[in-house]
Amino acid sequence: MKKALIRYWLKSGLVKDKKIIDAFKKIKREDFVLNEKEAYLDIALPILKGQTISQPSTIVIMLEALELKKGDKVLEVGAGSGYNASLIAEIIKPGIVYTTEIIKELCDYTKKNLKKAGIKNVKMFNVDGSKGLDKYKHFDKIIITAACPRLPENLIKQLKMNGILVAPVDKGYCQEMLKVIKRRNKLDIKNLGDFVFVKLKGEFGY
Repeated sequence: MKKALIRYWLKSGLVKDKKIIDAFKKIKREDFVLNEKEAYLDIALPILKGQTISQPSTIVIMLEALELKKGDKVLEVGAGSGYNASLIAEIIKPGIVYTTEIIKELCDYTKKNLKKAGIKNVKMFNVDGSKGLDKYKHFDKIIITAACPRLPENLIKQLKMNGILVAPVDKGYCQEMLKVIKRRNKLDIKNLGDFVFVKLKGEFGY
């Protein structure tokens, strides 16, 4: 099923960055889900505390939009099970992923999964990720893995100039996946389509 997903992405043109495919091949999704048999179904799966791990196709769309490069400094808001952070870490190493998780049980779950997968260039924070990590700004890239009530301007301030933020932003019945590039006098915003995510928790969430 893993190979079938890769064939689909390549044939459809969903993924063009070979680094994403290489990371997907290397990182075992079964290490980050509750039921190994479901690991390579192209659907969102439940993890803990009513949260989910996004479907693989959604993940690679977001990673493609981030334009990840080796040595990048990346903020992830919403670690979930740690799978997304692991893919990013593999792509950008020796760069660092700073990932946040507001739910303590999920934070512990992520740490265990990262250790099992042998991922060493991820820094984990059990904090309100909707505020970002002001202490560690500025980031090359920011990815938000839960639905934001509005475009997160407070996190855009933590981006480097020409940095990229990818986030699902509420539009009522679903969310628009937005790719935002921070320019000196404006934001370049591209809509990547409609998606459904769990809601972002925290001060700047719901």
